[in-house]
Amino acid sequence: MNAAIKLSSPATAEFWEIPILYEDDQLIALNKPSGLLISADRNAPARPNLMMLLHRDIQRGAMWARERGLTYLMHAHRLDSEASGVILLAKNKPALIALASQFGSEKPARIFAALVRGSAEQPNFAADAPLAPHPMRAGFVRVDPNAGKRSCTEFSVREAFSGYLLLECRPLTLRTHQIRVHLRHLRLPVVGDEIYGGSALWLSTLKSNYRLKAGQTEKPLISRPALHAERLTVRHPGTDKSITIDAPWQKDLIVAVKYLRRYSGRAV
Repeated sequence: MNAAIKLSSPATAEFWEIPILYEDDQLIALNKPSGLLISADRNAPARPNLMMLLHRDIQRGAMWARERGLTYLMHAHRLDSEASGVILLAKNKPALIALASQFGSEKPARIFAALVRGSAEQPNFAADAPLAPHPMRAGFVRVDPNAGKRSCTEFSVREAFSGYLLLECRPLTLRTHQIRVHLRHLRLPVVGDEIYGGSALWLSTLKSNYRLKAGQTEKPLISRPALHAERLTVRHPGTDKSITIDAPWQKDLIVAVKYLRRYSGRAV
């Protein structure tokens, strides 16, 4: 079988070749690209989403779906559209139900990498701040001690640069935009996350002798939220054995960290 699923949206002239990270008779895990919604968003009904595209292909008998004999496919957890990385899908309803009970428990089953602006006093820290949708801004989440739901994320510093950190993030709860809002709350906005106060990363701000050729326009090293779901560990719904699924970083995050290592300098 193919090692990737090819999806397209004629309405928006977009195309995605999404790598398959893991697959068996009950599960399939994909390395979702940033910018692709998981499911329909009432605030952006015209935007294509992963589940709609997958279900459309199953119904019309696309090659990738036909060779697997798929009639059912559903995502087992959430992943922000702006984030990239592991998304796990169930091929039958019993598997989905079994996975849902695992994601409902406060266990660090998912590990994210995040590139943020700022510095940390300690190598390990956490945010335990309740979150709720903003009452006046559609699609925006805020810390709300009164009306918010319990939300907890653990963080560890992997690398410290001058003015930036590469963090490991372990969400213990599954709230919308949880990691991004918690990092904003800690004054460590995710690079490229303009909604929550994180600006794009430019090579010209890192390289002192940066020169742009005549007629060219500089493009940011990374312009979307630098957040990637890189590892997922669950108990298989069929065997009850632990499985771990890893997702390679997208190219823009690789490039951003490469240039930070080269030009920003490691923080002491």
